[in-house]
Amino acid sequence: MKRILLLSIGIFLFVSNIQAQKKSELIAQNQDLKYRLDSVNRIVSKAIQGEKISVLKADELQNQVTELQAANATLLKNLNSFAALSSQNSENINKTLATLERKEAQLKGLVNGFASADSTALVVLTNAKKTLGENAKVQVNDGVVIISEKLDFFFADGLGTNLLDTSKEWLTNVAKLINASPKAAVTITGMTITGEFDIAMNQANTIAGVLIKEKSVSGTRLNVKSGDGGFKESIQIKIHPDYKAFYEGAKADMKN
Repeated sequence: MKRILLLSIGIFLFVSNIQAQKKSELIAQNQDLKYRLDSVNRIVSKAIQGEKISVLKADELQNQVTELQAANATLLKNLNSFAALSSQNSENINKTLATLERKEAQLKGLVNGFASADSTALVVLTNAKKTLGENAKVQVNDGVVIISEKLDFFFADGLGTNLLDTSKEWLTNVAKLINASPKAAVTITGMTITGEFDIAMNQANTIAGVLIKEKSVSGTRLNVKSGDGGFKESIQIKIHPDYKAFYEGAKADMKN
């Protein structure tokens, strides 16, 4: 009886051990399958997303093709109309071509004017570094050379309108720089952080007066104003193309 009981217990333990191992294996297999399923889901998700992007790109390309086809059809129509007009009245066509050539020359002049302004700014910047020193506060923005210094560089404690002697020497070099570019215009701006624009204007006028009276800069080239300096009080001297003369000349050319 005892032997049978012991044998039964042994068989039970053996079966239980086997079941536990199978259970562990099943759990491991389940985790592995879950991991694979998650990987497959991610791949499918990326594939779906990529498909949506591809569809959007395809739609966009199709729209572009449609637009190009429409533009091409319009161009062909215009060419046909132009050919018909040419056969009807060659004299008018010649006049039109002459006008187009003249306008093209005018536009080329405008483009060359802008290119010249950019090259002039580069020359002025190079000369500024040589004339004022490598540490001079000079920068270029949209073809405009901007030279700036703090107010206390020009006026004692940045107050009043009495120029310091050191700043007068500096203005001598600025005048040389301005006179080296006779076609350029100059804007002098008093920058304030207190909103006292009248004082800033007076200080800018003082700079302009010295350049005109003592440094031989033509007053017709100077424009004086005041502005908000944000968090920095300073005097800005901008050397830029003479926009007024440029656009007046361009306007006159376009009328012809």
